[in-house]
Amino acid sequence: MLRQLAFSLLAVAVPAPALAASDLSSGGLAPPPAIEPSPGYDATATEYQLEQADREDSGRGLEFFWINAEVGVQHLGLETFHANHLVDAAVVSTTQTGLAAGAGLGVRLIFLTLGGRFRLATFSEYQLWTLNAELGLRIPLGRLEPYFSFAGGYASLGSFDTSSVGAAFEQADVDVRGFNVRGGFGLDYYVGKRFSVGGNVSGDLLFLTRPRVDEAKLEGAAAVGGENAELAAEVYGRDGSSIGGAVTAMLVLGLHF
Repeated sequence: MLRQLAFSLLAVAVPAPALAASDLSSGGLAPPPAIEPSPGYDATATEYQLEQADREDSGRGLEFFWINAEVGVQHLGLETFHANHLVDAAVVSTTQTGLAAGAGLGVRLIFLTLGGRFRLATFSEYQLWTLNAELGLRIPLGRLEPYFSFAGGYASLGSFDTSSVGAAFEQADVDVRGFNVRGGFGLDYYVGKRFSVGGNVSGDLLFLTRPRVDEAKLEGAAAVGGENAELAAEVYGRDGSSIGGAVTAMLVLGLHF
């Protein structure tokens, strides 16, 4: 009797853990094996690379507004691609090189910039100024930032030197204007979060027109201006146009917010 009771107690106590272990693997189920790191993985090296990338990013953060100023040199050809008596080429040089300066401002949307730019180039016999809307595509590479720019807008030629045709020709009101399109490439270096130094090179296509000048004004200028003024009067007495080109190299200083 006592032996039978002992066997009964052992039967109740022993099978419980055995059954539990058996149930875990029943039906092909088993605990997942421990995950071993893949060969070649170095957590320390990965963390170092991430920290280095953070340092090279210069901590600039997001940028929303920008403003810059530029100064450089422009080479201009008023009649590079098409000439139709825009100016009197016998008196006024249509190809010149001079000092250029400008300024721009706008907003930034991650990789894109939108804004406006004014640029003035001064030559020995006239000035060219443009007022353009500008779109930029920028490629952040830490402190270095290359970019492409595309622009277009209003262009005007003025401040003619009348010394070669007589002072009276100033009253002739020669009005040369039109529009331009521009493409350029540049590179900025961020000295800090807010300040950059860089440069860019751009090319312009200029589509310029000139309405004919009033005959009465031309006759008065030609009468007192001599032979050169008479030749100029013949040119400006009719409509003129041209398609020209310009190449500009600029040093650029920028502020970023």
